[in-house]
Amino acid sequence: MIDITYGAPPAERTAVALGYFDGLHLGHIGVIGAALAQRDLKPAVFTFNCDTTLPKFRSPEDIISFENKRELMEKMGVEYICAPDFAEVCTLTDEEFVREMLHKRLNAGFACCGRNFRFGLGGYGTPERLTVIGAEYGIAVQIVEDVCLDGEMISSTHIRELIRNGKIEQANRLLGYELRFKLPVVSGNKIARTLSFPTINQIIPKTNVIPRFGVYASYVSIHGRNYRGITNIGIRPTVVDGGETVMETHILNFGGELYGEKVAVSLTKFLRPERKFACLDELKEQIAEDIAEIYNIERNG
Repeated sequence: MIDITYGAPPAERTAVALGYFDGLHLGHIGVIGAALAQRDLKPAVFTFNCDTTLPKFRSPEDIISFENKRELMEKMGVEYICAPDFAEVCTLTDEEFVREMLHKRLNAGFACCGRNFRFGLGGYGTPERLTVIGAEYGIAVQIVEDVCLDGEMISSTHIRELIRNGKIEQANRLLGYELRFKLPVVSGNKIARTLSFPTINQIIPKTNVIPRFGVYASYVSIHGRNYRGITNIGIRPTVVDGGETVMETHILNFGGELYGEKVAVSLTKFLRPERKFACLDELKEQIAEDIAEIYNIERNG
C-alpha cells in the first residue's frame, strides 16, 4: 500500500473510501468494500491521523492502533492511503476538501462513505453534499448504509463497551477479526520464569481502550507464525501491590527471546477475572489450569 499523504497523486484514477474507521469494524469494512468493488479504479482510503488534534467525532480510546489499521487495510487490497493530520484539513471548507483532497491529492473518480460521515470546516459537509460537489469534479459518490448484526447497528461505541466488559468474543464478531495489540516487548520482573511459565510483557498505551482486567485465550504472531497464548491484562496483584497495568502473555511451545521486538497479540476468549492468590504456588497451579483450558478450546475448535 502506497502512502500518498504528502507524495505525488496516483497516475490512475482511484475509488476512495472515506472515514476515520475507528476500530475498522464490519460497517467500516463495508465502506472500504464499496471502493474495492470498482474494478476499473485503484482502491484507496482517505482517513485522518489525529496525533495533534482530537476531533469531536473521535473517542480518546482507540480500539486498534493506526498501525494495525493500515495493516488490515493493506490485507484487504487497498493500494493507496492518504492520512493527513486532522489539524491540516479541519479548516478546509467542504468544497475545498473535495477539490484539494479527493480531486487533486487522490485523483478520485469514485468516493464512498457511511451515512454519518462528515467533512469540511465545522463538519458541515454531509454525504449528500459530497454527492453534489463530487459531481462538479467527475467523482461519482456512493453512500453505504449502516451494517446491522442480529438487528443491532454495529458501532465503535458498542464495541468499546464490550471490550471494557471482557466480552471479547462478541466484540470480535462485530469487528470481523480478533482484537489485536501490536506492541514492543519490554523487560519485566521475570517472576513468571521462576514459575516455569515465561512471559512477554507489553504496555497498552493510555490512548487504547483497555480490556477488562483478567486472563484471556490469545494467539501470538511471531515472524510469520501463530502460537497459542494465555494473556493476563491488569496489575498483576499477586506479584506487585499497585503495579502498572500490563499485558503479560505466556506463549505456548515457544522459547525464544523477543525483547525490543513489536509482537502482535490477538485476544480470542475471556477466561477469568484477574485475582490475587495467597502465594506463588497457587498462582502456578492456576496458570497450569488456564493452559489446560486453552488446549481444550483448541481441541473443541
